[in-house]
Amino acid sequence: MKKALYPGSFDPITNGHVDILERAAKLFDVVEVAILKNPSKDPLFTVEERIEMIKEIFKGKRNIIVSSFSGLLVDYAKKSGSNVIIRGLRAISDFEYEFQMALMNFKLSPEIEIIFMMPRVEYSFLSSKLVKEIYSLGGRLPDLVPPPVDRALVNKFHDF
Repeated sequence: MKKALYPGSFDPITNGHVDILERAAKLFDVVEVAILKNPSKDPLFTVEERIEMIKEIFKGKRNIIVSSFSGLLVDYAKKSGSNVIIRGLRAISDFEYEFQMALMNFKLSPEIEIIFMMPRVEYSFLSSKLVKEIYSLGGRLPDLVPPPVDRALVNKFHDF
């Protein structure tokens, strides 16, 4: 069985993430969305809230599973039985950071492959940070986030 890991904070998950996940799910038997528990970040949504949103979005998709982890990504990949890590690239600005991380992960665990996937062009500018900022300022982006995320953001910031 070919299993891939798609790690990130997903705070919140956007349609750009969904696009990459759905396409990856066609390439692998199982894709595990792995939410990083990062104590240095102050997330808008708890890990549990993010897990529930992602499970709701992919309800019925048996080959997409959701988990959380802390520590080194390559250690978690080995523990979860994944030898492939998927990373999204939106723009050239993402490349330098992701390239450095991929090389370091390869140094730590050369048996784990890193695959870069680009979202469709309509999501190439989209980030969780930007989505949170728009909603916090009274805006809304229901065509750029899945419905469960839109509802959760509206509940966090305001009622429309």
